Amino acid sequence: MEIETNKSSSVTPQDAAGGVLPAEQSKPRKRRWYSWLWRIALIALAIPILQVATLRFINPPVTTMMVFRMFDHVFAGESVTWSHTNMGRTEISPYVYSAVVAGEDQRFYQHHGFDMVEIEKAQAAHTRHPKRPMRGASTISQQVAKNLFLPPCHSFIRKGIEAYYTVLIEFMWPKERILQTYANVAEFAPNVYGAEAGALFHFKRHAAQLSQQQAAQMAAVLPNPQRWSASHPSAYIQRRASRILRQMRGMPSDEEEDGEPD
Repeated sequence: MEIETNKSSSVTPQDAAGGVLPAEQSKPRKRRWYSWLWRIALIALAIPILQVATLRFINPPVTTMMVFRMFDHVFAGESVTWSHTNMGRTEISPYVYSAVVAGEDQRFYQHHGFDMVEIEKAQAAHTRHPKRPMRGASTISQQVAKNLFLPPCHSFIRKGIEAYYTVLIEFMWPKERILQTYANVAEFAPNVYGAEAGALFHFKRHAAQLSQQQAAQMAAVLPNPQRWSASHPSAYIQRRASRILRQMRGMPSDEEEDGEPD
């Protein structure tokens, strides 16, 4: 008597389908995508490092802020002009450095890129005067990062990138280099960038020849050089410049003394 036995087939589902299953095919593709994403992420992290390392020793002939302002003029059908001159650290009056620190970032030499005390003060001031625009609490290092590398837009992504550049700048540059670069790229009048160009525009003298008062007036307009003038100061800019001048001389004063902006 013949007994039939059921033998399990050795044919796998893959063989029955005539090849590799789609799920198996997708695994190498996913690995390739992950590999490319890692490479892109590493490049995105490495490019800012190279940029900041290069500008540690080379003065930038142009900044991202200047380029975007140029496009603004092009789209508005206006002529594209700007004034900008890079100067060596000792070719700018020490009063300029003192004035921008007093006016923009009084704890510049104490913090490492972010002034948490100033951020809290700005929030408290906005709570007391909610109808006023919240004053900025960006440090000089943050403003250097923004002017050199980033477009003039406002978003959380841009702030995150700005923070990354700020950390790199603080880590790779000495404070003196940060301050010199800021003095060379800050806007002191519409399309007028740097202390040298600003001094010539407002006072018809070189940056090295500026007086304390003139340096304080130039620093006073930095929050909004499109609106305010250092050479023809409004009452608000005169008050702001006086406060900056007192701080340059070591006398205590508060930004609340500036009063309401014009």
